[in-house]
Amino acid sequence: MKITKVIFVFIPVLLNYAIGQNTSDIIPLNAKLHKLFKNGFFTEGPASTFDGRVYFSDITFTSEIPNERGHIWKYSSQTGRTTIYRSPSGMTNGLEVDSHNNLFAGEGGDLEGRRITKTDLKTGKSQIIAAVYKGKPFNSPNDLVVDSKERIYFTDPRYVGSEPIEQSVMGVYQIERNGDVKLIIGDIAMPNGIALSPKEDKLYVGCYDESDSQNNPKNLMKGMFIAEYQLSSTGEVKFIRKLVNYEAKIGPDGLTVDSNGNLYMAVRDEQNPYIGIYNSDGEIIATISMPEVPSNVAFGKGKEKNCLYITAGGSLYRIKLLSQGMN
Repeated sequence: MKITKVIFVFIPVLLNYAIGQNTSDIIPLNAKLHKLFKNGFFTEGPASTFDGRVYFSDITFTSEIPNERGHIWKYSSQTGRTTIYRSPSGMTNGLEVDSHNNLFAGEGGDLEGRRITKTDLKTGKSQIIAAVYKGKPFNSPNDLVVDSKERIYFTDPRYVGSEPIEQSVMGVYQIERNGDVKLIIGDIAMPNGIALSPKEDKLYVGCYDESDSQNNPKNLMKGMFIAEYQLSSTGEVKFIRKLVNYEAKIGPDGLTVDSNGNLYMAVRDEQNPYIGIYNSDGEIIATISMPEVPSNVAFGKGKEKNCLYITAGGSLYRIKLLSQGMN
C-alpha cells in the first residue's frame, strides 16, 4: 500500500481495458476487465477462498476520515454482492487465506492495530499472531504471504499513521508456527508487496521508496524495484538481485505469482496505471491497463484460479486469464 455498516449490491461493469503483450499465453484476446465493487475509499489486499469469496481491505486514512478505522469487505462470486465483513479493521492492508480457511491480516495501524492477526473464517474467532519485535511495536504491517509450512512473511514499512516509529528499520519479518518473530531483511528502504515462488524457493519483495536516494547513511537499497531472494527450506533468505527496476515516481505495490512462476505486479503509475506481468527473469511479458491506480492483486482459488482479482482506487476488479494461481 502506498497513499497518494451497509450492504452494497453492484452490477459488474465490463471495461475494455485489457491490453497486453504476448496475450496469447496469458491474457485472452477477448479478455474483459469487470468492475465488481466501487464504494470503497482505498481498497487493498484481495484474498480469495475456495468457495468463491474474496476478502479485501478498505483503508480509511484518519487524515481523510477521522471517525473510521478501516474495513474488510467480502465479495461473493455466487451472488455478486459485496458486504462488510469486519469494521473497524485495525486498518488492515494485505490479507491472505490459507488452506485451512484462516484469514491472515496485516493491520497497519494509524491509531490502532500494527499487528498480524489470524481469523478462523468458519467461526469468526480472531487471535493476535504478533504485535512486537524485541519488545517494540511494529511500524505498520503492510503485506504478507503464508507458506505451506504455515510460516508468515510480512513487510513492515511506514507510509501513514502518527504513532512513534520504534523499530530501527523498515523490515521484512518471518513468523514461525510457534510464534517466534525474526527480522530477515533489514536493508530495503521501504518494503511493500511480498510473494513466494511456486516452489517456495524464492521470496520477492517490492520497494516503493520516494525519498532522496543520495541521502543514504544506512546503505539501504532505495528506489523503486522488485528484489529477489533465495529462500531455504528452513526460512533463511539470501539476496540475489533487483529483478525489476522502475523509474522515479513509478513503483511497485502488491504482487502475486502464478503457477508458472510469473509475477503480477500492481504498478503505481499515475499517468498509465497497469498490472505488469513478468517472467522469472524479470522480463515484462504482458500488461493489463487499469482505469484506476492499482494497489494489489491475487488469484482466485479452485474453480476461479484463473481469475485475477485487482484492488484499485476504491474498487475491486476481476479479469479471467489463461494463467492460473497456485491453489
